[in-house]
Amino acid sequence: MSLLVNRRGIVFGVAAVALGLLGLQTWRGFAAREATPAVPAREPRAVSVVVAHPTLKPFAHEVEAVGTVRANESVNITAKVAERITAIHFEEGQYVRKGQLLVELDSAEARAELAAAEAELSESRGQFQRSQELYHTRALSEAQLEQVKANLLASEARVAAARARLEDRMIRAPFSGRVGLRNVSLGSLVSPGEVITTLDDLSSVKLDFAVPEVFLSVLEPGLPVTATSSAYPDETFAGRVASVGTRIDPATRSVTIRAVIRNPENRLRPGLFMTVKVVRAEREALMVPERAIVPESARHYVFVADEGVARKREVLVGRRRPGEVEILEGLSTGDLVIVDGTLKVHDGQPVRVNPGALVAELPT
Repeated sequence: MSLLVNRRGIVFGVAAVALGLLGLQTWRGFAAREATPAVPAREPRAVSVVVAHPTLKPFAHEVEAVGTVRANESVNITAKVAERITAIHFEEGQYVRKGQLLVELDSAEARAELAAAEAELSESRGQFQRSQELYHTRALSEAQLEQVKANLLASEARVAAARARLEDRMIRAPFSGRVGLRNVSLGSLVSPGEVITTLDDLSSVKLDFAVPEVFLSVLEPGLPVTATSSAYPDETFAGRVASVGTRIDPATRSVTIRAVIRNPENRLRPGLFMTVKVVRAEREALMVPERAIVPESARHYVFVADEGVARKREVLVGRRRPGEVEILEGLSTGDLVIVDGTLKVHDGQPVRVNPGALVAELPT
C-alpha cells in the first residue's frame, strides 16, 4: 500500500514539473515576440516600362474596302412576243451599235396586218378628201365631216399599232455594247422574257463597295479611287467616286459607294471582285503605337505613366495604319503612354522609365 502511494506521488511530481517547464517556455516565446519590433509591409516593386508621347502626324483619309464590278449599262435581250426565230444578226462577243438589229422573229402575220391597216388608211384618206369637197359645196354637214375625220384617225392608229407589232419581232440593241453568249438557235421558238443573249456597255464600269458609316462625312462624289484585282495582280485601275448611297444598312452600319472606272480595253468584267481604296486629303491626327492599345470588349484603353505610377485611361480610337493608331479622345501630346510593358502593369502600379527608353518618334 505504501509502495502504491509512493508511485502516485512520483507520477504527480513529474507531471507538475513538466507543466511548469512548458509554461516557462511559452512565456519566454511570448516575451520574445513582444520584444521584437514589427516589420513594415514591403512596397510593390516598380516595373520597368518604355513610354512614348502621342504625336501629331499627317494622316490621309484612306478607306479600303472590297467591291464588285458592274457594267455601266447591262440588259438581258429578250422577246416581247412568243414567236419563231427566223434570223440572227450577231456573233457572240461582238460589239454592236445602238439600234442595230440582233434577232428577227417570224413576222409574216404582222406584215399582213400592217398591209391591211395601210390599205384601210388609204381608203379613209380618200373618203376624207371627198368629204371635204362636199362640205365646201354644202352637200355634207359638219357632223358628217367630223365622223369621216374620226374614221381617218382610227385608221392611222391601227397602222401605228400594226407597225409596233411588226417592230416587236425585230429585236434591236437598246445601247452600244458587247453581246454575250447566245442562248437560242435559228428556228427555235422563244417566249416573252426568255433570255436570248446579254448586252453590256463596258466602256466604263461601276464598282460598288460598302464602307463603315464613320467615313460618311469624308466621302463625296469626285474623290479619286484606286482598285486592284487578283486577275491583274500587277496593275492598278484608277477611277472616281460617282455617288454615295442615300441609305445606311441598319444591320452592317455601312453605306454603299459607287465608283466609275474607265475600261477602254474591256478587261474588267461584270462580277469581278476588286479591292478598292479611297483617298482624301491629309490632315493632322494624334497617333500612338498600336502596341500601346489594350482592348477590353468593345472599349480601348492605354496606360499612362503619371509621376511614376501607371494610370489606366479609356481612349476613343479612329483609323489605323501599320504600327500605329489614331486617337480621337482621351490623350494629349504631353502624356507619357506606356508602349512596352503593358502586360506587367495595372492601374496604380509603380513604374520606372529607364533612361533612353522614351520613344521619341513613332514609326511611319
